[in-house]
Amino acid sequence: MKKFKYGQSNSDHTLFLKRNKDKKTCLIIYVDDMIITNNDEEEISELKRKLFLEFEMKDLGNLKYFLGIEVLRSRQGIFIHQQKYILDLLAETWMIDCKPAETPILTNHGLQIIEGAKLANREQYQKLVGKTMYLSQTRPDIAYVVGVVSRFMHYP
Repeated sequence: MKKFKYGQSNSDHTLFLKRNKDKKTCLIIYVDDMIITNNDEEEISELKRKLFLEFEMKDLGNLKYFLGIEVLRSRQGIFIHQQKYILDLLAETWMIDCKPAETPILTNHGLQIIEGAKLANREQYQKLVGKTMYLSQTRPDIAYVVGVVSRFMHYP
């Protein structure tokens, strides 16, 4: 991206930015997916042309789904949610019929590692915690509990 005169963000190394007077172009890359957005249609067309010359890729059109986040457009604006992601996660963990809780954990929970205790399945635990981390992007109400359970990734 530096070759195309894009600067890498210091706060997120997957984000590349280009400014030209009052116009900005943003490109974010995650593994083999990318999002390009800006207020300069000519720059988007030029960037796509350059990227197609460098890489084998295809343009999927307007953003609909990215990293578990669904993107909906209407006259009122752009809306994001993770309903499909949440339902898939609940189905995968056999919790599709679970009852919702307003606060999924107490602030002073007292959770701790107890030496000699039977460990949970580490691989499954890490996978589920990783998946819930994506949910905190659109569900800040679960960010605290996700942070708590992620403390036990090495010793579930």
